Amino acid sequence: MTDTTAPLGSPHPQVQAYLDRLAAANIGELHTFTPEQVRQGWRRQIALLGEPEPVAAVENRRIVTTAGPIPVRIYTPGGTGPFPVLVYFHGGGFVMGDLDTHDGLCRGLTNGATCVVVSVDYPLAPEHRFPAAPEACLAATEWVAEHAGDLGADPARIAVGGDSAGGNLAAVVARLAHDNGGPALVLQLLIYPDLDFRRTSHSIQAFAGRYGNVSRAAQHWFMDHYLTDGQQKLDPRVSPLLAPDLTGLPPALIITAEFDALRDEGEEYGQRLEKAGVPAAVSRYPGMIHEFVRHPFDDSAKARQEAALALATAFTH
Repeated sequence: MTDTTAPLGSPHPQVQAYLDRLAAANIGELHTFTPEQVRQGWRRQIALLGEPEPVAAVENRRIVTTAGPIPVRIYTPGGTGPFPVLVYFHGGGFVMGDLDTHDGLCRGLTNGATCVVVSVDYPLAPEHRFPAAPEACLAATEWVAEHAGDLGADPARIAVGGDSAGGNLAAVVARLAHDNGGPALVLQLLIYPDLDFRRTSHSIQAFAGRYGNVSRAAQHWFMDHYLTDGQQKLDPRVSPLLAPDLTGLPPALIITAEFDALRDEGEEYGQRLEKAGVPAAVSRYPGMIHEFVRHPFDDSAKARQEAALALATAFTH
């Protein structure tokens, strides 16, 4: 496991150049904007993420689930199925993000792991507060298991994944699916996951408001939009790190970044999974920051390749 007390280096030069551009833009404090303004700002950044790679087929659908209708985007690789399938939940602090902001990442995972990817456009806060998001994500995962044949997918080879808030939702879905008796999952892919709303870790204290991480005020802005009650932050469906029992969960790959405020909680979750007998690999990327996997950095491509390899390996076991 990664030593969370190891001395820090410096941001990668590509990251530092990005941070310099961010500082020069002088966008302002996130928590001073409305949710819709923040969403529009994030969408405007899509063009900076590079040209999305082609995949064999992409389809937008609106699926009918036990949590109501949910928009999804289904990516299918080339070749002959049935393919394994990844149910993916985007990041964005439960307030922003959509199918377009994570389109490039989902395309890369589709091709890299040769799997169907179902990207879930779960309901956002504050219009839809907790527990709307985890309920929708679990329902979407159940729908995929039930309709795998219609997707050219194999219901015996399903993984869940997500980044940041989406990593939180993937961890929650993995545990709820286990506790509810299915669907069975072969992997949980957690990319710099947001797992502990208490916000007390060393990396939170050290990096909030620095290296592209949101400030403490912005962290509370996200939490205040998502939760209706401060006590909810102790609910394992909000803070998966606080779940009392992690035994029997699917194996995990947890990708973290050296200068990410959420780094320590992801790595601690990996340690807790291992102690519970769950195979868990934690991979920290030196010099990287939160959200790096979506950016056109050299190490971002390496992280996407690592994620794709972990999926492909889990799908063959």
